[in-house]
Amino acid sequence: MKFYTTIFTLSFILFLSSYSQAQTISAKILDSISKEPIPFATIQFADESGVISNGEGSFSVLLNEKSNPTDSLFISSMGFKRYATTIGNFKDSIVLLSPQNIELKNVIVTNKNYTADELIALVEDNLAKNYNTSLTKKRLFFRDHYHQYINRTNYSDFKSTIDAFNKEFVDSFLKSVPRTYDYYTETLADLSGNLEKENQKIALIKASKMYDKNTIVDFDILEEKLNKLLKENVKPDSYLKIKSGLFGTKIDNEELFGKEVDSTDMDALNKKIEEERKRKENETLYFASSRKNRISNLFKDLIFMEDTDLNFITKSRKYNFTLKELTYLGDDVVYVLDFKPKGGEDYKGTLYINADDFAVVRADYENVKSLKSFKLLGVFTNEYLAKGKMIFYKDANQKYNLRYIEKETGTMGGANRPLKIIEFNKVVKGKNRQNELSLEFDFAVTNVTKHEIVVYDTEEIEYAAFDALKEDNKITPTYLARYNPEFWKGYTIIEPNTAIKQFTATEEKTE
Repeated sequence: MKFYTTIFTLSFILFLSSYSQAQTISAKILDSISKEPIPFATIQFADESGVISNGEGSFSVLLNEKSNPTDSLFISSMGFKRYATTIGNFKDSIVLLSPQNIELKNVIVTNKNYTADELIALVEDNLAKNYNTSLTKKRLFFRDHYHQYINRTNYSDFKSTIDAFNKEFVDSFLKSVPRTYDYYTETLADLSGNLEKENQKIALIKASKMYDKNTIVDFDILEEKLNKLLKENVKPDSYLKIKSGLFGTKIDNEELFGKEVDSTDMDALNKKIEEERKRKENETLYFASSRKNRISNLFKDLIFMEDTDLNFITKSRKYNFTLKELTYLGDDVVYVLDFKPKGGEDYKGTLYINADDFAVVRADYENVKSLKSFKLLGVFTNEYLAKGKMIFYKDANQKYNLRYIEKETGTMGGANRPLKIIEFNKVVKGKNRQNELSLEFDFAVTNVTKHEIVVYDTEEIEYAAFDALKEDNKITPTYLARYNPEFWKGYTIIEPNTAIKQFTATEEKTE
């Protein structure tokens, strides 16, 4: 009997010890009826740490070393019954959430039926007390995705008396330009401070960057090819000027390179190129600062911040609000309000407001018009896209903290202009024009940037502790030519979507 007791005791100890080491739980969250993925569901533990499922409903979280198998685990999403279990009992790779309809007889909020405008007024009245703006330390994961694609590179009315710049060269040059370009940056860090930019300190833990180096190399090759053509085809006593008619002025090589550059002064051009490369290298050295600045800019637009551009709460009089329904978020009753601009404001969207304390627990928004546009003499830019969401959770002190923020912006730019490259003789006075290339070009490119931040846990810190913190960031992002699931093994991040998992640089594809 003693033998079996010993075996049982050892087995139990081994069971517990398995949780004293880092454990990862992963799953995909689906609607139990439609079997569709549930994006941005909250996965939260008893200690208030948590994560968010990605846009495809998937999540993966590294358990705290102090986690016990008896600790609670909750999964909740707007309009669904909360899923509750313990860490030890969580073994499913698929989690089904059941839709939950509101039962008015069980809702005791107030003896008054609020209008949408009254609810927004209560939200504004409670902003200061609902949201945590004190000094905290946040463990967060930050993902940036920059995507560029060329819409068109057309030209017409081509004429050239410069042998090197013939139609075959122009076609070859345009064909060499990459049509699409993707750049991912992922960063795990501790951010200490409040929500003001000047009161934040960052400590990097790990970072990666993923892109196709061949697209960078292609631009370098094009640059070298042009330099070689200039050197070989511009006569020693000649120079080139570029003219596109912008604003009725000429753009010559003095404006492009700081001074005139001819075939006898290629060193000046090479020096300029080298300086630009060094500038880009220095940006890597200040990687931590750039991460902190971008995070600060995202925090600046939280809906309760005074100077936020997302002003549908702080300047609610400029918007129309409509009460759509009551729903559940976990065990909490939530009002769902749609909003749209009354006049010239920029956004429409949906707010989810806790019925007990009138805190906005989630905000989804998107622009209804271009935020900025410019068009003059064939040159144009258009900031056509600005959308996102933010999700908050309540801590033990009844304050709301940020759990997740997403922001996506898009800009299109280009030109439809005549272009001339003219060869001038530096010695001959008067009519010194020798050769000329002319064409009408029509070029457009679109840039889309997506930012995501998930905050896993937030803890209060004292001013003395914050002042004592020293930023000594020596971590730079590790380059990945393709998605590598092992890189973030042992860390909690936002689960990558299918596009990230399938990303592979061209040099990897051809091996």
